[in-house]
Amino acid sequence: MDTNIQNLGPCPFVSPLKHSGGIEVRFRSDEERVLLQHLTTQIDSSVPPTSLELAGPREYLAFDPAKTTAAIVTCGGLCPGLNDIIRGIVTQCHTRYGVTRTYGFKFGYQGLISRYGFQPMLLRPESVAQIHNFGGSILGTSRGQQDIGEMVDLLEEMKIDIFFVVGGDGTLRGAAAISEECRKRGLRKAVVGIPKTIDNDIMFIDKSFGFETAFAMAVQSVRSAYVEATGAMNCIGLLKLMGRDSGFIACYAALAGSNVDFVLIPEVDFQLEGSSGLLEALHYRVAKRKSAVLVVAEGAGQNLFPPSETTDPSGNKRYGDIGTFLRDKINASFETRRIPATVRYIDPSYIIRSVPANPQDNVYCSQLAQNAVHAAMAGKTSMIVGRWHGAFVHLPLDMVTHGRRKVDPHGELWNAVLESTGQPSRLY
Repeated sequence: MDTNIQNLGPCPFVSPLKHSGGIEVRFRSDEERVLLQHLTTQIDSSVPPTSLELAGPREYLAFDPAKTTAAIVTCGGLCPGLNDIIRGIVTQCHTRYGVTRTYGFKFGYQGLISRYGFQPMLLRPESVAQIHNFGGSILGTSRGQQDIGEMVDLLEEMKIDIFFVVGGDGTLRGAAAISEECRKRGLRKAVVGIPKTIDNDIMFIDKSFGFETAFAMAVQSVRSAYVEATGAMNCIGLLKLMGRDSGFIACYAALAGSNVDFVLIPEVDFQLEGSSGLLEALHYRVAKRKSAVLVVAEGAGQNLFPPSETTDPSGNKRYGDIGTFLRDKINASFETRRIPATVRYIDPSYIIRSVPANPQDNVYCSQLAQNAVHAAMAGKTSMIVGRWHGAFVHLPLDMVTHGRRKVDPHGELWNAVLESTGQPSRLY
């Protein structure tokens, strides 16, 4: 696994942080590393362990701050913390490095395509000072691929030196393609990503920004589902949460909410029918307790749908709506057995993703933004910043875009969910 970070070349400029008015700055070197795997059963001293470059300020820069122009784009779905990231980048560039020209491209990658007619915004510390108090992104977002050549044309035309890309898996693949096109053209531009995914499914990072806020909001929905379920006889609270391919939000919300009987996630298939299927287990739980609460991630149970050949604008396969599917199947099952029952279906997805970041995410976003600016000014490119084993690190874009982080069906998190809910480990 190649963990080396691309560099734009010589760094002839002394960092202004070296003379930053009494603030002591500890500069980092590229030789400071964080182990990729911190747990092992056997050590082979003849093979150097795989490690990641430690993030942080560098003493020498690739760009002259006074002549540097930066730009930011936010892509994909909304997520708590986007405005915090924008604010952090603009403030760090302007206040700490003296970079006075930072642009924001409107509505994702569409903002880099001239035919859409979106004019870039000049962002200054005073214009972003309060945006962290609001959800969403002041730049807006969009999904879908755009022409790499046209986007690089605009970066070249605007003399953008540093390009910050905030987005998920598809967005980061686009950033890698932009960086490669810049390399082919011989353009000295730093492309630095900040991974955004409310599902927490980016590889090799401890957590993605916005996840703390999302699952905290999801816990409130779990409690609402429980109140609804216990408010009537034979009532089932059915809650659908985000999680196309990874069930982290569903797992954490269920553990924190505590009053959940079943958790269904994409990593663990289940069947509806049969003596050990979900419906039979649900009937037993309702008969015993007169209520039940189910939390289902949006990507769970796709084995129950016909294979889909269609994709969304981001190129992701369109999934069946497991929430309404389960609602109808559960209602039909109780009607068939002539058991009076009610399903209260709750889908809070758009509410959860559009709220402002909570204090934990606010701090995390600020640190991500600061380290992204440090990396870009030092000429790092085709990389992201993230936290791994508690330390902020640099990771190559190619390393994090070849797979998704998932809940381990044999790991501690899923085992904790099974113990908390009491559900069978296999619903077949």
